[in-house]
Amino acid sequence: MTGCSWREEDAPKPQTQPEETIQPPQQTVEPSPSLPQRSPNLPQRDEVQTYEASLAAVGDVLIHSSVYKDAKTEDGYDFKGMFERVKPYIESADLAMANQESMLGGVELGLSDYPRFNGPTEVGDALKDAGFDIINLANNHTLDRGEEAVTNTIRHLDKLGLIYTGAYLSAEDQKRLRTVEKNGITFAFVSYTFGTNGIPVPAGKPYLVNLIEEEKIKSEISEARTQADVVVMNVHFGQEYVNMPNREQKDVAKMAAEAGADIIIGHHPHVLQPMEWIETSRGNQSLVIYSLGNFLAAQEGNRNRTGGILQMQVVKTVKQGNVTIQVQKPAFIPTWISMTNWRKYKIVPLWEAPVNQVSNAGTYMPEIAKHMKQWMPELQVMTK
Repeated sequence: MTGCSWREEDAPKPQTQPEETIQPPQQTVEPSPSLPQRSPNLPQRDEVQTYEASLAAVGDVLIHSSVYKDAKTEDGYDFKGMFERVKPYIESADLAMANQESMLGGVELGLSDYPRFNGPTEVGDALKDAGFDIINLANNHTLDRGEEAVTNTIRHLDKLGLIYTGAYLSAEDQKRLRTVEKNGITFAFVSYTFGTNGIPVPAGKPYLVNLIEEEKIKSEISEARTQADVVVMNVHFGQEYVNMPNREQKDVAKMAAEAGADIIIGHHPHVLQPMEWIETSRGNQSLVIYSLGNFLAAQEGNRNRTGGILQMQVVKTVKQGNVTIQVQKPAFIPTWISMTNWRKYKIVPLWEAPVNQVSNAGTYMPEIAKHMKQWMPELQVMTK
């Protein structure tokens, strides 16, 4: 799979209009005899107990050479300023996750650009500073610079206290389910990618990256349901630079939802693809966004410079030992990768995009809102 190259574009800024919203449908997960039961150690009391937590997710953080050159300082690299404008939206969530598409193997391995990326470890520091908690590493660039880049990335993220998923240090590390408890709700995170751009996974080391394998996904989601209230799956799939999901994406998402994934976060196309509720045979709904686009990268064109922050509320209700999970209030903040002559990179809300950078300024924000809402009309798209 080729792609992820970098280009540039200048154009005018969009004019924005508020979007009308309605309340989203609720997601209810009832115990099923065909799937493991959720949440051990439930309260024994008869009264209703309610717990709430907010979740945020962003797309691809792909560190091209112009991005890390822009971050160069006298004694290293500093990417924190690039996230400054969107930091409040990230750190306000109880849990936030990102797809770190390029490995952060560090300068000792030699920094590199497309087609085999390697970035400074300091990107991880910026993600931590911005408020992220969970970092997905399963994508088509995971093995670009080999095992050492993967292990360097993992060790640095772990040192920072960030949870990594999708690539691991060992078979034992891979078997350890990533769970996080927040406000009385336990979340489990699993991650997979369609492939690694033809780079073979080293013999005997399948733990270096999780590939999309149906039986593996079903098994891991099933296990996650026994340890957590909510199962979140990151998945790297689809066709690059295509605005709509393909049949394979639809099939993988449906399979994961049937297996028990409550929230499915897609990435890889480098452009936004819409979101929807997937109805399962158990009668519940899973939320899927097929692609969150680029969050930070050096690519040209309106769609390649547009990403977003997906926000949602997860509500857990416990009554007489029965657990109900609802995903509520899905909202989307479109973002823009602002830069001038491949420098001065900043991620900003789309409504703050500089007037000379966005083509079709008067219609672009409504165009993005319509695109993201087409299968979920109740989605709240923030326009300012």
